[in-house]
Amino acid sequence: MNFTFGPGLTALEAVGLGVRHRRGWALRDCSFRLPAGRVCALVGPNGAGKSTLLSLAAGLRRPTEGSLTVLGGRPGDERVRPRVAYLSQDKPLFPRFTVAETLRVGRELNPASWDQATAEALLTDGGPSMGARVGDLSGGQRTRVALALALGKQPELVLLDEPMADLDPLSRHRTTTALMTAAAERSVTVVMASHVLAELDGICDYLLLVADGRVRLAGEVEDLLAAHAVVVGRCEDSDAPFAAHTVVEARRTGRQLTALIRPDGRPVRGSWRTAEPSLEELLLAHLRAPGAPALLTPSAEPRGAGRALSPAPPFPN
Repeated sequence: MNFTFGPGLTALEAVGLGVRHRRGWALRDCSFRLPAGRVCALVGPNGAGKSTLLSLAAGLRRPTEGSLTVLGGRPGDERVRPRVAYLSQDKPLFPRFTVAETLRVGRELNPASWDQATAEALLTDGGPSMGARVGDLSGGQRTRVALALALGKQPELVLLDEPMADLDPLSRHRTTTALMTAAAERSVTVVMASHVLAELDGICDYLLLVADGRVRLAGEVEDLLAAHAVVVGRCEDSDAPFAAHTVVEARRTGRQLTALIRPDGRPVRGSWRTAEPSLEELLLAHLRAPGAPALLTPSAEPRGAGRALSPAPPFPN
């Protein structure tokens, strides 16, 4: 199979993307770019629009407004669909099929790309037997079979909606290893939606934070962390210690103030302790502060727009 990825290529690009339901907007004015070959964490609270975005990328629904390109083409197009694997939360499988029959379906549907060894590797060491019926499997075992189908077709883009929710720790470790191996060896792009931060830390190198249907953060995890600082110190009510910086969130306990800020290239003055935030601190602060301005790193800015379409301030040097 010939993969088309290389430096500068794009896996996903959204420009002004919006989806409206009967009760309101699931996504609105979403603009971002995901370079190819990344392992991207798609993060946000329940109802933020994560599943909607993945179903759009899989070609299962159409946007109300704006555009979304997948691997340079239209989602669901006959030239794009074979290169994408999508695993939804309900992980639909035929319950009366055995595991072996399920993998055979994957092979027959993807004759040019199917890798039986890759699929079976996810089912070894405690996985279900090939003769077991899918309907008799536990939730975690069904998840492993569904992931085996997804990775067995050797896709260029893997879309996973809460993939680890019902896996035991050992299965979660094996699944993570398989995803990281695919990303490293074949430059596969992985988009993994989750609201469990422990599943993502140390695995993903790219971040897409969605809240209230909008993109709040997008870009390389290391760059987004470096663009923020946690500051702690004593502060009187009359003090304005961060007037020169963008404040994402500030919390006061007695006379001690803890804040997540964007230094914007300027030092924090005064006797404040500063440190780079953890991924969990960064995400929780932005989720607790919906009014904080969005931030896209340069690689996350959509190329087709000619400019950053999110209300994001300039990324600090």
